[in-house]
Amino acid sequence: MIWGALVFGLTAAVAGLLMNSWRLAKGPDATDRILASDTMVVNTIALIILYGMLQGTTTYFESALLFAMFGFTSTVAYCRFLLRGDIIE
Repeated sequence: MIWGALVFGLTAAVAGLLMNSWRLAKGPDATDRILASDTMVVNTIALIILYGMLQGTTTYFESALLFAMFGFTSTVAYCRFLLRGDIIE
């Protein structure tokens, strides 16, 4: 039962990742591309956690945490660059 749920979750996360990459390539403006890249980070974190659950180990959770921090920082930096024109004042 849990194996089927994990496979369904992995499939849904991969489908979301593919749709986000389409939005990243075809986005009409930069804000759509930022939103797509941020959502891709969330989907990648879901993939890492689900794969860790499928393997039965907790080592992937730490990498998911690091990836989440990196994704948040990059999204904030890119938004700040779009709003102000620079990242560091």
